[in-house]
Amino acid sequence: MSAFDNDLQQLSSKISEMGGLAEELLAHALEAVQRRDHDLAAEVVARDKALDRMEAELEQRAIRTLALRQPMAADLRETIAALKVASTLERIGDLAKNIARRSQYLTRNQPVRLAAPVVRMGRQTLTQLTEVLDAYTARDTALAVAVWNRDVEIDEIYNSLFRELITYMMEDPRTISTCSQLMFVAKNLERIGDHTTFIAEMAYYMVEGEPLGDDRPKGEPLDAMLDFDV
Repeated sequence: MSAFDNDLQQLSSKISEMGGLAEELLAHALEAVQRRDHDLAAEVVARDKALDRMEAELEQRAIRTLALRQPMAADLRETIAALKVASTLERIGDLAKNIARRSQYLTRNQPVRLAAPVVRMGRQTLTQLTEVLDAYTARDTALAVAVWNRDVEIDEIYNSLFRELITYMMEDPRTISTCSQLMFVAKNLERIGDHTTFIAEMAYYMVEGEPLGDDRPKGEPLDAMLDFDV
């Protein structure tokens, strides 16, 4: 194996490591919501720093590869994709951390029945993340396109939950605090879904050398007038 091939292999290995940790953080954050587990949520918050460090390490390695090897064509696309995917995985880690923090608030309040559907949405988002990471690792463009097309399902689930949570709060104002936290959890999951489609686009571009497209099926958000800067 040449030194350049070794550089690319190390970038790929670091992406796999980051992806595995991002999956684990999201899974544990959802478990913390489901089990109302304050300690598990705190663990997710603390471990997100490891993902930040991994991104910094990959960025340094990728920049060094670009400077020293001056890759062309497919090798250049692979290096650039690794940089962008690493940044996306770091953002997914941040969103998982936000979910964990919301779950810590939820443990201090009475449970509501809509917590379970939010967790189910999370499980579907986690499956989408796992599949897109598999597509990236295997250079499987068919799987990448399938994930890209299915993101609309996450959007539709989010819109349905948004309506239900609003109705629930209107019917019983005592649930407003708890339901608003669940709404933030659902919004974070919807954003993770968007990030998985970006990874799908990077996987496709890396192999095919052209964009996947800008006509991805997308549900119309019902929260456009609300501030969800989380």
